[in-house]
Amino acid sequence: MLASGNGSNFEAIAQAVETGHIEAELALLFSDHQDAYVLERGKNFSIPTETFGLKNFPNKKAYEEALLKLLKTYEIDLVVLAGYMRIVGDGLLEAFPKKIINVHPSLLPAFPGLHGINDAYQAGVKETGVTIHYIDHGVDTGPIIAQEKVTLDPRESLETLELKIHQAEHELYPKVLAKVIKDLKKATSKKD
Repeated sequence: MLASGNGSNFEAIAQAVETGHIEAELALLFSDHQDAYVLERGKNFSIPTETFGLKNFPNKKAYEEALLKLLKTYEIDLVVLAGYMRIVGDGLLEAFPKKIINVHPSLLPAFPGLHGINDAYQAGVKETGVTIHYIDHGVDTGPIIAQEKVTLDPRESLETLELKIHQAEHELYPKVLAKVIKDLKKATSKKD
């Protein structure tokens, strides 16, 4: 899993793995921020954590090459983004085709980018939601795996909307990952 911040989606997924709802091993938690709280959450689940930032490298290509080497060292099969606030580059996309999954806090294609919740709120929409999708070369443009709608109450505050969106993420993301992983295992066993 790749994350940059607080890690509430990471924790929801880690709990689902721990309870057997997701039949997988969380082999690595990587953060591009050394002080990200998600790293504490990873340690609480006894998951190996690694961290380094873009500033430690001469450019983004070198950063991603180091990240790709790290993922290969841990023999990663599927990359799950949980609040990873970087655009994934070509090297990772080529190494993990249709194997990098992201959660986005809107009903894509509406409100892509960093501020999906705020953008939906400011637009005054009656509903927004959560999208789980594969990563591609665009920003929040990859193939959609699943979506869940969240209705806005006319008296909704931005803070209550954020809470509702995060709750929807914490419920939907583990369910979708469980299915994706089960399907990947089936496809792999058919090849053997």
